[in-house]
Amino acid sequence: MRLNQLVSYGSQFVIATHSPILLSYPDALIYQYSESGIEAVSSKQTDAFTLTKRFLDNPAAMLRDLLE
Repeated sequence: MRLNQLVSYGSQFVIATHSPILLSYPDALIYQYSESGIEAVSSKQTDAFTLTKRFLDNPAAMLRDLLE
């Protein structure tokens, strides 16, 4: 992946994403906006991760909740 190659050369990136795949990049520093301000979090603490996991764990229940 080109991103990984550029990181190995010392490049840094600021990426705004909701992708759990990008959020899981090794050694990434993730900052999240919340009511208490900006805070560093792990990928598993992000809304993108928890919502995707919740959907993949039980798509029928998630769709039922969304469509009600």
